[in-house]
Amino acid sequence: MCVHIAVPEPTSSDPAYNQRTLPAYLSALRSAGATPIIVPLHERQDRVARLLSGVQGILLPGSRYDVDPQRYGEDPAPGCGESDPGRTAVDELLLQDAFGLHKPILAICNGVQSLNVWLNGTLVQDLKTAVNHRPGRDVVAAHPVRIAPGSRLAGLLPRALEEELLVNSSHHQAIRLPGDNLLVSAVSPADGIIEAVELDSPAHFVLGVQWHPEQTYTQSAFSRAIFAAFVQAASVWEPRRIEESVAPA
Repeated sequence: MCVHIAVPEPTSSDPAYNQRTLPAYLSALRSAGATPIIVPLHERQDRVARLLSGVQGILLPGSRYDVDPQRYGEDPAPGCGESDPGRTAVDELLLQDAFGLHKPILAICNGVQSLNVWLNGTLVQDLKTAVNHRPGRDVVAAHPVRIAPGSRLAGLLPRALEEELLVNSSHHQAIRLPGDNLLVSAVSPADGIIEAVELDSPAHFVLGVQWHPEQTYTQSAFSRAIFAAFVQAASVWEPRRIEESVAPA
C-alpha cells in the first residue's frame, strides 16, 4: 500500500522560505517510503478535508513564524515574533483529523510547538539561556539532547548511539508546559529546555522534536529511524471504528 503523508506549506506568506525548507521534508518522506501530499494554506476547508481523507499520517513542519501566545492565554512578550493565521488554521484541521482518527503525527520545530498548544500546553516565547538554540541551518551538531530512557524516542536510537547525542537547532521558542497527555522524551541537559515530546499512548504514534531530522536525514541514522518509524506507523494505520471513537456514557 502506498503511504500518503499530509504536509502543510510551512508559511502562508513567505514563498522563498517554503521553497528553501519544504524540499528536505519531502525528500526525507520519500526516502522513508512515503508519498508526501502538500496541503496549500490558502485552500478552502472542505477541500483540505477531502485531501485529508486520502492520507494516513500528518507531518507538521517548521516555520519562520511563531505561535500566537494568545492561543495559550498570554500576551506577546518582547522577542515573540508575528504569527501566521493561515498556517495555524490548517494545522488545527490536520490535528483534529489526526487525533479524531488516530493517524500518526510527526511534528518538527514549529510543528511541535503548534501540536503542544493545540493540546493546551504553553510555550517559552523567547529563549534566554546559556545554550544557543538557533545557531543556524549550517550547524549540524548544535547542542546535546538527553533522551528519556524507556520512551518511544529512545526506542528509535540505533544501538551505537548513547541516550545523549548532538542535534541541530534552529528555534527561539520551546515548550514550557507540555500539553494534555504529552510526555517529555528529550531535554537539553545544560538548560532543561524540552526538546521532544510524545503522546502517552502506545497505540497512537505522536512524536514531536524541536530539532530538524529532515535536514540530517542522509547523515544521521537516528534521523532516518525517526522518519522510518513514522512512515511504518502510517503504513499500518486503519481508521478507528465508530464505537471506538465515542466515549462511553
